[in-house]
Amino acid sequence: MHTDHDSDNGQRGRSGLTDRTPSGAPEQIAVAVLTGGGDRPYVFGLTKSLTPRGVTLDLIASDELDLPEFRGQPGVRFLNLRGSTRSDAPASKKMLRILKYYARLMGYAATARPKIFHILWNNKFESFDRTVLMLYYKLLGKKIVFTAHNVNAGRRDSRDTLLNRLTLRAQYRLSDHIFVHTESMKREIVAEFGVREDRVGVIPFGINNSVPSTSLTADDAKRKLGLRSGDKAILFFGRITPYKGLEQLITSFRQVATRSSDYRLIIAGRPDRCEQYWNAIREEISGEVQRGEIILHASFIPDSETEVYFKAADALILPYRHIYQSGVLFLGHSFGLPVLAADVGSLKDDIVDGRTGYLFRPDDPDDLAKTIERYFASDLYANLSRRRQDIHDYSAARHSWDVVSQTTMKVYARLLRMPSPEYSRSPDASSTSLDVKAPS
Repeated sequence: MHTDHDSDNGQRGRSGLTDRTPSGAPEQIAVAVLTGGGDRPYVFGLTKSLTPRGVTLDLIASDELDLPEFRGQPGVRFLNLRGSTRSDAPASKKMLRILKYYARLMGYAATARPKIFHILWNNKFESFDRTVLMLYYKLLGKKIVFTAHNVNAGRRDSRDTLLNRLTLRAQYRLSDHIFVHTESMKREIVAEFGVREDRVGVIPFGINNSVPSTSLTADDAKRKLGLRSGDKAILFFGRITPYKGLEQLITSFRQVATRSSDYRLIIAGRPDRCEQYWNAIREEISGEVQRGEIILHASFIPDSETEVYFKAADALILPYRHIYQSGVLFLGHSFGLPVLAADVGSLKDDIVDGRTGYLFRPDDPDDLAKTIERYFASDLYANLSRRRQDIHDYSAARHSWDVVSQTTMKVYARLLRMPSPEYSRSPDASSTSLDVKAPS
């Protein structure tokens, strides 16, 4: 996914696509989408679902998103204002490129045609984004839509501070509309940050439709990772950070592995700002890695390689301690992979017991070990090759980008004081019915 190279001026892409709408569709709504520089799956799903409805988008992005699928979308004007986001650059260079980015962003805002600024993620200096940038956009007369993927990530990561809460409150209060992904998130944002209920809308977290899936089979994927076809492979995927509870999964894995030698644990993802935590885990599992009982790829996994892990695995494990909603869950379901998840946040809303996965008690390695064994003794695992498509279809219907785009456009129209648009299903909708029942 990353195109990890430094950009001299961060402006590559300014000669991208001009504003276009599908043939015959009137240009009605123009929106600037501020990505924070990344999050390809969500940006892809949102733009792919909005543009067929006649929305034109200025996509404010970085090298990380400078990809053919964004440059090639009709109705999208790609603006690479951020340039490189490489983390291995010298501190002075990182600071300079961030300052240049903020200058470009503020210059763009001053002359931007779109009246709606839709913020998907903040940038590097969140306190600045939440206060100064928000006030700047308001002074320019912009209507601000903010998608809060996490109500308070500082609290989730045990890094909450008074400054964090105050600046969050400022951003939430200055937004004209806020999207969250669950009813519990809406209740929290209203109760803790004093936001009016009618300014907070709940939309699904759209299923990941940006990661390639080829004809690769489960057996082929297992062989690519050095596994046998009969191995019981469980997967931990994504950023490694303490709140995700990887060390508890390792404890549970050891319990089940003592009772059956065909269990394998796959750990695939990049440690994120937790050097001491990760070093301790890596040292602890070194023997199992050498013996091939744990498959470890502790680095960023590009989209082109992602399917190998999700097709080789028999279950995805989310041993999280705290979470609002998990994009990894929907990535798993996009491959039809059952999910075993801790009962935290809103994860239970997307787990149908015995049909799409199982829940276990958080912070309880013993219960996780029992749940792993329960799954591998279930009909769901026994019929996994057939059930994968059922899981995919069920999740695609519940988390349809078609629903996301309809709700989003209604908010855009209201803020612009336009008539509420009437909808037919998007031609890119991922499911033919929103009335899909749980897999049987």
